[in-house]
Amino acid sequence: MTVDLLWPRYAAPTDLATIEAVPLRDRGLPESTYALLGRAAGLWPDRPALTVLPDGARWREPLQRSFSELLDDVHRYANLLHSLGVRRHDAVALMAPNCAELVPATLAAQLAGIAAPINAAQSQQHIAELLSRSGARVLVAAGPELARETWEAAHEMAVRGQVDAVLVLRPTGVAGTPADLPEVDGVRIGYLSALSADIDGSDFVGDLPRGFDVAALFHTGGTTGVAKLAAHTHDNEVANAWMLAANSLWDCDSVVFAALPLFHVNALVVTLLAPLFKGQRVVWAGPLGYRDPDLSNAFWRIVEHYRIASMSAVPTVYAALAQRPVDADIGSLRFAMVGASPLPAALTKRFEEHTNVPLLEGYGLTEATCATARSFPDAPRPGSVGLRLPYQQVKVVRVREDGTWEDLPTGTTGVLAISGPTVFAGYVAEHDEHGHVLDGMGKLVDGWLDTGDLARVDDDGFIYLAGRAKDVIIRGGHNIDPAVIEDALSAHPQVTAASAVGRPDAHAGEVPVAYVTVAAGADVTPQELQAWAGERVPERAAAPKAVTILDALPATAIGKLYKLALRADATRRELEHALATVTGIAAIHAAVADGSIVATVEIDESASEPTVKEILDRYALNWKVLVRK
Repeated sequence: MTVDLLWPRYAAPTDLATIEAVPLRDRGLPESTYALLGRAAGLWPDRPALTVLPDGARWREPLQRSFSELLDDVHRYANLLHSLGVRRHDAVALMAPNCAELVPATLAAQLAGIAAPINAAQSQQHIAELLSRSGARVLVAAGPELARETWEAAHEMAVRGQVDAVLVLRPTGVAGTPADLPEVDGVRIGYLSALSADIDGSDFVGDLPRGFDVAALFHTGGTTGVAKLAAHTHDNEVANAWMLAANSLWDCDSVVFAALPLFHVNALVVTLLAPLFKGQRVVWAGPLGYRDPDLSNAFWRIVEHYRIASMSAVPTVYAALAQRPVDADIGSLRFAMVGASPLPAALTKRFEEHTNVPLLEGYGLTEATCATARSFPDAPRPGSVGLRLPYQQVKVVRVREDGTWEDLPTGTTGVLAISGPTVFAGYVAEHDEHGHVLDGMGKLVDGWLDTGDLARVDDDGFIYLAGRAKDVIIRGGHNIDPAVIEDALSAHPQVTAASAVGRPDAHAGEVPVAYVTVAAGADVTPQELQAWAGERVPERAAAPKAVTILDALPATAIGKLYKLALRADATRRELEHALATVTGIAAIHAAVADGSIVATVEIDESASEPTVKEILDRYALNWKVLVRK
């Protein structure tokens, strides 16, 4: 391995061809995430690896670990897992907000077995289903001091016999003796730090992972029924981390800021694994991440204090920061990365003018490990999410009714497909005595991944998204990209965020409506915003039929807009209007069920059930009528 092979010049779009002239296998990448950590600890043993903030208020009181100390923690935790029976094909579930112990615990799970992070914000039923599907019998979970509700969920799973061991995490930098943990027959429960304290941290006692071994199982959502578990191999994660680390804008002195939860691939790949390649220091926010108001209030001072060079977040975070006065010297911040949901051009302009920091859009998804495209500050492509990363290939296809694909010409909009070393191994279909049975479930075709995103690719390979295939608003057979409505509304000076969805319509199938948040003290009305958008969308069909102002747009735990909740709200509003003159209507509900909207109309005995059903039948909608006795 040579430095030149590992680190080619990668500063401009034109560098891509030169990089790919050398096969990826010749670049000498580490074989596993553990080997990647071991390389970092060998090259920079005493350099700070982790700087973990207890919370936003105590940002000057971090816990710090060097690369050698991080490796020691990973060895001890992995050996503890091994002593509990975890082997190469066994999953270890991790359910906790970010804290100092969770970072090495995640790496240790990938060393001893397979990491299976879980978003604790899901329902108990969904958590139990994910745990069962992963086959994990060991759970690393937040304790009562760190996140009481998460601890209660973990304890309930132990009581139900769903796990054999619960390893409990404490808050970052906490002092004093922790509270005693309740005993559960047949389940080993204890604090991770105490159980691993006397374990040898010099090496790992089990079999080392290989590139083709599964490293992690990431759930792909969890907001529309039980999420699927996507399997990442060590090869997947190491390759994707290198593709990001190869960025010439980063060097060994670039400090990275991390605040997204570790159950999300961005946190793992972008802010944990990629920095290991160049020995970069990562400053981790506390358990609330970007949702911590104290962190938001002190954010620019944190950037100055720790000399943050880059950060990664979702658009809603940058919308908030664009309104936060810059009260510190943030000259160290070279660029900010953004992804997960569409980025309005108006937000980019607002943030960059406010901070003088380039906002670089990227694109990725869990099934392609994490990142597939990146932007370049010196080669902007307005409207694009960036150029594909090295060794990944992209194309646009039409998916026929029989499931076969037709490749589309350059510049044509269709379904984006990806191939290359980051495409996942498949979803977990089941778990048996031999390990996880993986299945592409229709997303993989001859090594290509159907992303489900509509896009076009230009002659130079830059990707332009046109929304999710399932998010397209179809008005009377005419496809409307919700982004054109969102861009128009986001350009309004008082709008801070916007999201457009389809509302059921008895005549056109659906029509566009929009939801927005506005700045504090704003006096704009929904009618004014509707007129504003109508004047600025590229076609009359895209003019929203209504604009609703909310205090906050519904979002997932990482801040990604949750459009299904808005579609449900739009459905409820439409049915309330359609049934307004019908007597005996007791209640109207619309909820998300398995990725679609189901409307429920409750009526009393005075209502005409046939009339209600006749009205509901006018809509392309799943509905049911309940008669109250």
